[in-house]
Amino acid sequence: MQHDALTQTILSYYPDADLERIQRAIAVAREAHAGQYRDSGEEYFQHPYEVARILAELQMDTDTIVAGLLHDVLEDTDVTREALAEQFGEVVARLVEGVTKLKKISFKTREEQQARSLRKMFLAMAEDLRVIVIKLADRLHNMRTLRHLSVERQRRIATETLEIYAPLAHRLGMWSLKWEMEDLAFRALHPEEHAELVRQIARRREERESEIEKVIAMLEERLQELGIKGTLQGRPKHLYSIWQKLQRQGTDLSKIYDLLAVRVIVDSVKDCYGVLGLVHTLWKPIPGRFKDYIAMPKSNMYQSLHTTVVGPSGEPLEIQIRTHEMHRIAEMGIAAHWLYKEGRSSTEFEEKVAWLRQVMEWLREMKDPQEFMETLKIDLFEDEVFVFTPRGDVKSLPAGATPIDFAFAVHTDIGMHCVGARVNGRMVPLDYRLQNGEFVEILTSKNARPSQDWLNIVKTSKARSKIRGYFKEMHREESLARGKEALEREAKRLGLDPADVFRSERMHEVAKRYGLADVDDVYAGVGFGKLTVSQVLSRLLGRQQLEALRRELRERQRKNGAARPARQTVRHGVVVEGVDNVLIRFSRCCNPVPGDEIVGYITRGRGVSVHRRDCPNLLALDGEGRWLEVRWQQDASGTYPVEILVEAVDRVNLLANIMESITDGKTNVGAINARTDRQKNATINLTVDIHDVEHMQHVINRIKQVEGVLHVYRARPS
Repeated sequence: MQHDALTQTILSYYPDADLERIQRAIAVAREAHAGQYRDSGEEYFQHPYEVARILAELQMDTDTIVAGLLHDVLEDTDVTREALAEQFGEVVARLVEGVTKLKKISFKTREEQQARSLRKMFLAMAEDLRVIVIKLADRLHNMRTLRHLSVERQRRIATETLEIYAPLAHRLGMWSLKWEMEDLAFRALHPEEHAELVRQIARRREERESEIEKVIAMLEERLQELGIKGTLQGRPKHLYSIWQKLQRQGTDLSKIYDLLAVRVIVDSVKDCYGVLGLVHTLWKPIPGRFKDYIAMPKSNMYQSLHTTVVGPSGEPLEIQIRTHEMHRIAEMGIAAHWLYKEGRSSTEFEEKVAWLRQVMEWLREMKDPQEFMETLKIDLFEDEVFVFTPRGDVKSLPAGATPIDFAFAVHTDIGMHCVGARVNGRMVPLDYRLQNGEFVEILTSKNARPSQDWLNIVKTSKARSKIRGYFKEMHREESLARGKEALEREAKRLGLDPADVFRSERMHEVAKRYGLADVDDVYAGVGFGKLTVSQVLSRLLGRQQLEALRRELRERQRKNGAARPARQTVRHGVVVEGVDNVLIRFSRCCNPVPGDEIVGYITRGRGVSVHRRDCPNLLALDGEGRWLEVRWQQDASGTYPVEILVEAVDRVNLLANIMESITDGKTNVGAINARTDRQKNATINLTVDIHDVEHMQHVINRIKQVEGVLHVYRARPS
């Protein structure tokens, strides 16, 4: 019978499984889907059956396999949730219902919709992680049968798989699913490159297999001499990972030297290190290519020793060493630790999926879709570094994390009061990028508070979320008052009564229109700069009436101006209305240039300070009657300093080439600050004399053309 393959797989790891329950689920699924067919022409039942087989290969519990067999019945058939609960229990009904909700998720729309969809997925994960395991199995079988769909649908589903499902499988440690999904998506999205890569690899297959056999024979002989029992196997490199490396390095297959890989599976951790010592005596290790994921496991539960040596033929050879249990976890990930097997709870398991609990905690706090997507990309898709506390505890952080990220990872209070850091006993700047194996000590002060600059350098979502929360709380009251003042001032300027214009019921309509909770959020939004005065007044008065009122105001001012000269100051290309003979200076925190939206602020004893409208320091200024309308002079001339940040791969003459690209365009460079980390990542701060925004963009575009330059952007206001 067809289902023998499924039951045999289940019995191989769970001899006491309730096979009668599995058989009933097969019968119900087959009957429910009778008369339904897939795009391939095969009976629809074949799909849930194959999903159940994938779950069995992952050694999932009986409830999950039954739910896999029935995962489409609530959406596509007449079977009800009540009937499922009655026949198979509440757990199965809940799992099937959870998967059904996820079926409605779409990732093809704009970022806000994508954020909502991912939010649903993570909420489902928080309720029961098995829902996502079933969803991943469902997606894998759909990828295996993708060729039967139209090219457009193939590309959409393959893109979703690469961007969402494969990284999720990676984060859950389900490597076998991740690799297969990536390779299938690669074939669908880049069929010609996939076919060519298959051909190129096939041409060298015999040569590589001969090399692997030689390595395995040498290792087996030496392991036998040492009395270590081990299973050795050649580990094929996956096509998608090879293709990614080719894209990153801009080379061809002949230049990729680490295609050879051998895996050694032994009985104990002690044997793992014994094999490592043996490997390093047989072949010369390549510096910087050893990773100990046994002492410092990845957050997705992965453990193994990785080393790369110069093999017998002189080519780099990667060797992975792990125990049988580590291998099972590496292949199955979260499924290998299943919490619900035999009704046992596991503290270790809960600790290892703590990242998910954190994501859920931040998810509930976040209302901004862009912030949610940013958080998710950090927590789901980033590589990791492992660093130590002074006590020797290991902290896992995303690659590129800083001492500030470390401080918040230890405790929120330490992050909030961080003033400095020591790494391996020496002081480092707070934007220092932590490296694997470093010891980190955070210096704190009870009077210290986060800096707005930290948002530009932190990497973890926890640090970013806590810092943003601090500033939002600190500035909300100030912003609310400033926003209300700005709106009332503009209403009076237009000859309107603020009490009439900003009536509560009308303001509630504005709040509703912009998706805000209440009227205070509207005022705070104006104060923060997320809403403009014009947006709110347009919503209250109507765009045409607002424009008419402003025309009337200009006409009145014109007539009044004929009677007496207008008071204004013009200096440095900036016009300040309403005052004469006043000192004007440009704020160094944001360095405005012609083309930027600007605002004036009356300082104590230093005249009018001109800021960009998006300058975060405006939030901290006392705005009581001290804001002025300023504008750029029509024919503003001269130059203005602008800070430009360049991120690049360091090389000989990099800085010289960047300088040539700027000065060839007749642009002066006022200051340079360059630094390079251990990975040869260069960060260069340039202060450049700019005429206007258009000139600045021209300079940025020229720098982007320099070889090795990755990113160029104007520095954020500090």
